[in-house]
Amino acid sequence: MNPVMILWVGGGIILILTIIGIVVSISSRRSAEEDRLEEYVEPDEQVEVKSKETQTPVTDWLTRRVEKSSYGDKLSKELAQADLKLKPGEFVALMVIFAVVLGTFGWFIGKGSIIIVLVGAVVGVFLPRLYINGQKKKRLIRFNDQLGDMLGLMVNGLRAGYSVMQAMESVSRELPSPISDEFRRVVQEIQLGVTTEKALDNLLRRIPSDDLDLVITAMNVQREVGGNLAEILDTISHTIRERVRLKGEIRILTTQMDVSATFLSILPVGVTFFLYLINRDYILLLVSKESNSGPIPCGYVSLGLAALLIVSGYFVIKKMGNIEV
Repeated sequence: MNPVMILWVGGGIILILTIIGIVVSISSRRSAEEDRLEEYVEPDEQVEVKSKETQTPVTDWLTRRVEKSSYGDKLSKELAQADLKLKPGEFVALMVIFAVVLGTFGWFIGKGSIIIVLVGAVVGVFLPRLYINGQKKKRLIRFNDQLGDMLGLMVNGLRAGYSVMQAMESVSRELPSPISDEFRRVVQEIQLGVTTEKALDNLLRRIPSDDLDLVITAMNVQREVGGNLAEILDTISHTIRERVRLKGEIRILTTQMDVSATFLSILPVGVTFFLYLINRDYILLLVSKESNSGPIPCGYVSLGLAALLIVSGYFVIKKMGNIEV
């Protein structure tokens, strides 16, 4: 490809991404009142009120269509768990934009190859999903690491004479994000009239943590049958701290295995893609008539077997490193 053409294509892509960033930032801008209201509304029941100046017809149309489906409910829940301030329609529009941009980029580097365009479009669709999954995982790990400190602070507050509500308020003030943000939302929901049990269930829906489930169950049981909540949480705190410590050690020991699984899965696909770019005829031999004209389509069988081995190897390695505590 002509180097000048590469520069033009690169400049065009940068310009497109800059315009997309400006549009997304403008469309997601909220007034101060809307930011306050969002803190009091449950993510699953959010009705975000945007001014007409910041609304875009495309994202509003997508949001209305997506929110009516089960996929929209699931996507809204995942966005809340990842703490991303996006509507489901906006996220779907972002996926489409990435698919179009990377598909166009694949068209130029592949010299008009439909296969490269499809690969770029598929990668563009999955990139935002990979990002949201990574954000969910990081946020959950940070929350679990702070859970022991939260329990210690609540136990000290309860022993000092605080109510459960006051203890949760102290957690929202004293501890860092994300646990302070989540408990601040719980306190605000209770102040608006939501029952404590419902507010804690909403917290568990936003943070799908087994340790948090144990804490919430203990608080609900104590509220129904009575007992010394400080002693209960103190006992749970010791258990959770040990679990967090073991999970941290296991995560360190299995990080190499996780990286190996990802690298070994991407490597053959990347090598095949690179060979297709520099020597297309060599790779197309696998799907040619000569390779698949016999009683057994050797080319297709080879591709299918390779894909099966890559996928199975990835999940086997991930399963070996998945140690439950």
